[in-house]
Amino acid sequence: MNYIKAFAPATVANVACGFDIFGFAVDEPGDVVEIYRRDEPGIVIADITGDEGRLPRDPLRNAVTVVMLRLLDHLKIFDFGCEVILHKNMPLGSGMGSSAASAVAGIFALNELLGQPLTRQQLLPFAMEGERIACGSAHADNVGPSLMGGFLVIRSYQPLDVFRITVPENLYCTLVNPDIEVNTKDARFILRNEVSLKNAISQMGNVAGLIAGLMQEDYDLISRSMVDVIVEPIRAILIPEFNEVKQAAIAQGALGCSISGAGPSMFTLSKGRETAERVGKAMQQKFAEAEIDSKIYVSAINRDGPRVLATA
Repeated sequence: MNYIKAFAPATVANVACGFDIFGFAVDEPGDVVEIYRRDEPGIVIADITGDEGRLPRDPLRNAVTVVMLRLLDHLKIFDFGCEVILHKNMPLGSGMGSSAASAVAGIFALNELLGQPLTRQQLLPFAMEGERIACGSAHADNVGPSLMGGFLVIRSYQPLDVFRITVPENLYCTLVNPDIEVNTKDARFILRNEVSLKNAISQMGNVAGLIAGLMQEDYDLISRSMVDVIVEPIRAILIPEFNEVKQAAIAQGALGCSISGAGPSMFTLSKGRETAERVGKAMQQKFAEAEIDSKIYVSAINRDGPRVLATA
């Protein structure tokens, strides 16, 4: 195999109450990576589309290639050479795991090209290094679900311990991306380092309730548990019309609504596609009333993660 083209999906991280420990994959949008083998050793970024020239072309500074270099070093493959083309299909700073999708597409495609020497679970620490390059923190709540698919829980970072939980077949996500940008580093900087015992107890109850609700297909419990008393109240100020958009979503039947990742994208969970699509239109309308354009993506939880699009 001398060529591979692969897709990695966008993700919703935090999922309301689960800051840095919950994340799930969606069907779209996502990033696409093409890798062409070449005779000369080393990785070259041949092109990046969709980034308006904002991403670095240096392989040592781009999330898509840094993870590939780490994998090759781990496998002690020093004579491998390739050209990489990255197709960015989501905006930077969107809160949909943009850098994670790039890193996952790159590491997944390379692993496939090399004959799958590592499992997806084994690839996760390498994919996390792409996040470190992109935003300064090697967190797994975006790269994890993008790489492994489904709804992921990060139980621990030291040591890394992640697992998937089952979710209802009829659970749908509405992801709305307004045409504004929130820098992930800035969104983390404004967070408090300490929380009150009262809020910690409330948040832990919601985390436990959301997991139980998802696994038991208890939509009412899911709805009651999609409450974030620690992060959302602070980050909401970075998103114009946040409260109005959230209220519109709930009014149309969403189980809950919160910030996707660091924002500005917002997400909801709903029972059934019809409700999820209706919710999306209501959210988009609220943004439009504030003269903010937005895009809507509706899908069930993506259980598959990345996939190969073409080989040669």
